[in-house]
Amino acid sequence: MSDEKPARAVKLNVIQLPKTDYTGGPSSLCPGCGHDQISSVVIQSCWENGIEPHRIAKMSGIGCSSKTPAYFLGKSHGFNTVHGRMPSVTTGANMINKNLVYLGVSGDGDSASIGIGQFIHAIRRNLNMVYIIENNGVYGLTKGQYSATVEKGSKKRKGTPNEQPPIDLCKLAINLGCGFVARSFSGAKKQLTSLMKAALSHKGMAIIDVISPCVTFANNDESYRSYGYVKDNEEELHGLDYIHHFEPIAEVDIPEGEFEDVKLFDGSTLRLETIDESYDYTNPTAALAALHDAEMEKRHITGLLHHNTDLLTADENQGLVDMALSDLPNEMMRPSKERYSAMMAKFRM
Repeated sequence: MSDEKPARAVKLNVIQLPKTDYTGGPSSLCPGCGHDQISSVVIQSCWENGIEPHRIAKMSGIGCSSKTPAYFLGKSHGFNTVHGRMPSVTTGANMINKNLVYLGVSGDGDSASIGIGQFIHAIRRNLNMVYIIENNGVYGLTKGQYSATVEKGSKKRKGTPNEQPPIDLCKLAINLGCGFVARSFSGAKKQLTSLMKAALSHKGMAIIDVISPCVTFANNDESYRSYGYVKDNEEELHGLDYIHHFEPIAEVDIPEGEFEDVKLFDGSTLRLETIDESYDYTNPTAALAALHDAEMEKRHITGLLHHNTDLLTADENQGLVDMALSDLPNEMMRPSKERYSAMMAKFRM
């Protein structure tokens, strides 16, 4: 008899792919960086949602956060843009091939400073993409200066406390009418995974602002973005469960107490267990008030902040045809001589 143990069966997802098809290269970030946990969640979410890797386009700018697409989805398309320009490059790609799943990764420096104008217009146009902000409050690649999102009074390991008021990118997104706005914490894997899977099933712009502690420059108790501070001062708005459209609800871990089901574009469901009964995720005014109160009290609220499905996406507003522009044949892209002459004649009138 052989003493060899039988090989363990490889677990496959709904499209019969192993999770290894969704991994990337080894991380070069600082050991313990919250960004690596986010990368792990992206891998898990795309695998569980059964998205074919070659249908995903991962986009990024510059910064520690924008390095992370190298660490996941190694078989997907990728484009690392210049600082702050990820939204405009994604807009162009989206208009040419709207059939890809666009997954943008940015940081608080990339989105709240040099790229804030691009961030605003991508939301205004309701670009069909998931926009992840890996938010640690510091510029990690240039020795930890405060970013524009860090709270007033927060203090890094070295230097004086931050004296500038923060830009809250979730507040900004809600004010601009974004249809899916969430905040999470890299240390809350279950919540973040549910939100990530839901964002991938949303039609239009889905923003997840993830508080991701910097272990090198701001992992001290005086930093409002440190792991310890967030764990002690985090308030979840609701418990989260995500139910795939291909799963029967009976097989899902249904939360105790009152809950509400949020129906998503592809038929999936985001189940919200009531924790704060007064919170209405469909009301942008309520979301803004909750964020303002949390800022005044120096705490972090996490969960689905706002959701609205009644919005046209950028490609719908542009009236694009069903077929991706990149796949259109020449006869559809080029007007006939007769149509061209008739079109030009209108300009001569």
